[in-house]
Amino acid sequence: MEENQNNQINIELPEEIAEGVYSNLAIISHSPTEFIVDFIRMVPNVPKAKVKSRIILTPEHAKRLLTALVDNVKKYEQQFGGIEEMQQYPPMNFNTPTAQA
Repeated sequence: MEENQNNQINIELPEEIAEGVYSNLAIISHSPTEFIVDFIRMVPNVPKAKVKSRIILTPEHAKRLLTALVDNVKKYEQQFGGIEEMQQYPPMNFNTPTAQA
């Protein structure tokens, strides 16, 4: 990653990262100095789920991410319609913190 004279950042996206990782559950925990977001893939009829990616953020960056997500969800819903939320989450027993997103 480099910064040029116009304060723009040149970001490289390696091919193996560009493919992405599918996640259908996120567990969020925090300490006074960081937020930890574990992205998990749950598969039907499989009793064990795996953390596929863990992202560790400063509290300030977590708040910026929240703002960006809210903005992008609003834009998505304006373009494609409302996103329905599940009334109840599937049962989970992963021995992890109970917070979920």
